[in-house]
Amino acid sequence: MEKTLIASLLLCAAAQDDIQNTPGVLWTAGMHAKQHVAGVKPEAMARRAEFAKTHQQLISIAIPDSFDSETNWPHCAEVIGDIRDQSMCGCCWAFAAASAASDRLCIATNATTKVPLSAQDVCFCASDDGCQGGDIHGPWDYIQSQGAVTGGQFNGTGPFGSGFCQDFSLPHCHHHGPQGKDPYPAEGSAGCPQQKSAQCPKTCDAAAKAPHATFKNDKWSFAGETQSATGESGIAKAIMEGGPVETAFTVYEDFSNYVSGIYHHVSGTEEGGHAVRIVGWGVEGGVKYWKVANSWNPYWGEKGYFRIKRGNNEAGIEDQVTFSPAKAKWSAGGGPGPAPSGCADSEDSSYCGYTKTAGDCKFNFAKCKKTCGCCDKSPPGYCFGTSDVVV
Repeated sequence: MEKTLIASLLLCAAAQDDIQNTPGVLWTAGMHAKQHVAGVKPEAMARRAEFAKTHQQLISIAIPDSFDSETNWPHCAEVIGDIRDQSMCGCCWAFAAASAASDRLCIATNATTKVPLSAQDVCFCASDDGCQGGDIHGPWDYIQSQGAVTGGQFNGTGPFGSGFCQDFSLPHCHHHGPQGKDPYPAEGSAGCPQQKSAQCPKTCDAAAKAPHATFKNDKWSFAGETQSATGESGIAKAIMEGGPVETAFTVYEDFSNYVSGIYHHVSGTEEGGHAVRIVGWGVEGGVKYWKVANSWNPYWGEKGYFRIKRGNNEAGIEDQVTFSPAKAKWSAGGGPGPAPSGCADSEDSSYCGYTKTAGDCKFNFAKCKKTCGCCDKSPPGYCFGTSDVVV
């Protein structure tokens, strides 16, 4: 056991040295405990890449050199600056959506509704097994159609404290990189074991307080359809108009070494997809970057954030982002209700099968209602209206 640990540490040290000795590297690397948690599934990453290929950019507005959502919407800064912790559970896809939806809810209501939407609800109700990964479209469809209750961090920690309907139930963890001042146990340790998905909650926590104590009444949903954007300008436009957005990128082995700076892939093989929240962008030393909020607690990286090169689709981060409409009307009390009537495919099975496989249900759901899930008990949000895609 001791020899294995020593060998692992030597390999980590070698990887750290390789990164730092690479000419032109823009970020600082550190030692890390190697753990990998499922995040965005391979098929979902493939759909994002295909989306980028098939949607052209038609952006005519001026994009400033820098933009920060917290600065632009100071009345919602507390929500936007809330860095959460997904524990050792692969529900980054739900955390990024719940966080970005909280931001956009606050912005759309001019801070009259300033609450954290529950990652517990989204992770374990928008999926049968949220800890085993997901995609970046489904959680928004879930919030639109079913609504998400409010919910803070584990045991009422975080800037909003306790009293919300469904706080996250899994413990804080140290995620990758040097331990530093992170007080939480490392992933895979006794204090942070690999987690199994919880059951979809149906009631609020015992600690929930009014007006967040009644599950159904605490559900927040938005009108309209889940939107998408691709490319540097399209993503920037979406953020400027309505706030932070959800995205995903390919995690390579070297990302586990990230400490600070502007990340770009230097070494190592692919480990999988990871969903995060883009909150802004900037330029440093002539290098353009995105400012990205992670869900690995505020002790990780640059106080919970990382920067990544912008404009070159680094690690696929610009393939596709998802978000609620900028001017969407948000309401409490749940989504629009049961599935629409007339649930049947009007096209043959081969056509609808291809539509689903290609990830085109958002566009062709009217012809393939059954195949695209519009006849299910909890249908995706796109089943309730015409798709709206921003490119």
